Amino acid sequence: MDFFYNNIPQNGQLVLSNLKQDSFYNNLKLGDCYKIIWAKNDAISLGLDGYRVHLKKGQLLFCTPLNRLQISEETDAAICYVFNREFYCIRDHDSEVACNGFLFYGSSSPVVISLTDEEYESFDLLYRFFIEEFNTKDNIQGEMLRVLLKRLLIKSVRIARRTMEDSEMPQSKLDIIRQFNLLLEMHFRTKHKVSEYADLLNISSKSLSNLFLKYHNKSPLKVIGERIILEAQRLLQYSNKTTKEIAFELGFEEASHFSKFFKKNTSLSPKSYKENLKEEMEYSSN
Repeated sequence: MDFFYNNIPQNGQLVLSNLKQDSFYNNLKLGDCYKIIWAKNDAISLGLDGYRVHLKKGQLLFCTPLNRLQISEETDAAICYVFNREFYCIRDHDSEVACNGFLFYGSSSPVVISLTDEEYESFDLLYRFFIEEFNTKDNIQGEMLRVLLKRLLIKSVRIARRTMEDSEMPQSKLDIIRQFNLLLEMHFRTKHKVSEYADLLNISSKSLSNLFLKYHNKSPLKVIGERIILEAQRLLQYSNKTTKEIAFELGFEEASHFSKFFKKNTSLSPKSYKENLKEEMEYSSN
């Protein structure tokens, strides 16, 4: 099952696919794209940035263009919405869906939401509307598909907010969290202190820390550290850069400081982490 929309002048692309390996990886060749994976018919397991992620039936996973997905088994149990910035830019349309810095780029780990039975029926109906529009070839097809995608994102944001520590958080407070997440994505290689982000947000470090504790019981310093570690792990796994090169790229003046930071947060040195990855790959290939 593959449904594909392409607006040739703007190169806007939207794909609705299952997780069969060939079609899925072909669709990821579209370039930088966002992925929404829905475990629609059963629980699934997939690789994400070198880790295994297990989704229960009904759960949705939201991935940015930075996240690396690995599909080890072909399955019809899940579907995937894939779209690029040219089709729908979540940054330019943030006022419409408010998902930038929340569903996407919202933390060091991609967001997963769970659906109630009623919500599942609603998402299934929306899925059928998508298929209907993919099969309707006219000059407003692209706009209709964008409307459906916006509806999918808005419904997902509402569900994600329900799972927050403080689900009644005012929008103004949530916007500060989202702005922090987006600033972190821009500056984590050079800014490692909470005070630096508090200054950018024009609030005190204490206020930012208190807000985060209410949001998901995690300090902003921990969130910063997790984002740096995630990037370090990606570079160790997917690049040929040395530990020293990675340390400098992530804003550490000395490679030894980076190695100490990495081991404190992962219990492994960068060298041991890379060796473990190599052993796991050799084991899985046998």
